[in-house]
Amino acid sequence: MPGPVALVGAGEFLPVMATLDAELLEATGRSRPRVVVLPTASFPDGEPIFQRWAQMGVDHFEKLGAEVEAVLVRDRPGADDPAAIQAIGEADLVYLSGGKPAYLLESLEGSGVLRAIREGHDRGTVLVGCSAGAMVLVDRLTNLRKGRPPWPLRWRHAFGVVAGAVVFPHYDRIPEPMAAVMAMQAPRGTVVLGIDEDTALVGRDGAWQVRGAARVTVWRGRHRERHRAGDVFRFESAG
Repeated sequence: MPGPVALVGAGEFLPVMATLDAELLEATGRSRPRVVVLPTASFPDGEPIFQRWAQMGVDHFEKLGAEVEAVLVRDRPGADDPAAIQAIGEADLVYLSGGKPAYLLESLEGSGVLRAIREGHDRGTVLVGCSAGAMVLVDRLTNLRKGRPPWPLRWRHAFGVVAGAVVFPHYDRIPEPMAAVMAMQAPRGTVVLGIDEDTALVGRDGAWQVRGAARVTVWRGRHRERHRAGDVFRFESAG
């Protein structure tokens, strides 16, 4: 049975997410779960930032009692490294942290690391994506860039672990009129999940629960719903 998926709007490895992350570790059923942190999306920001995110992830999950390894995949060739593939294959929880979503997609697409992530998830591994990590786990991805108009949005296929959905992380930082315009440009048949910072959407077997400090906004075509911490809902593609 596939493991849970957590889509996080922002806040990876910070104290505000510790309670949720502890529960995700518990969901593995292991007394000392094995965690892999994959900071690939941050590599375009430079080696020091890449290393900092890796260490933050290790420190965070070690405090929660896990056995943690940062798998330092920097680029597409690194995503076929046998040691990286093995580490991910042995993990109980894999965490894709934030950065540049298009870079993350291109670095992992078609790789041994992505294959190991998919195979692990299919047999129960917990899969977590924050910000850029969340954006690549769903059906479609748009590459929003600071300083550029968001329209017309251009879409590409992402990893599709969560079918029929797109994610806008940091949603509480997007002005609502702009968010509405962006949501209207989503590919036909997809549901838009706007996830606020310090907030997550955790799903398994088709049921999704909001966790964390703020809200998740769901757009189904022109229809908008708000969900707060503790709310549970299901979604299907808009058709």
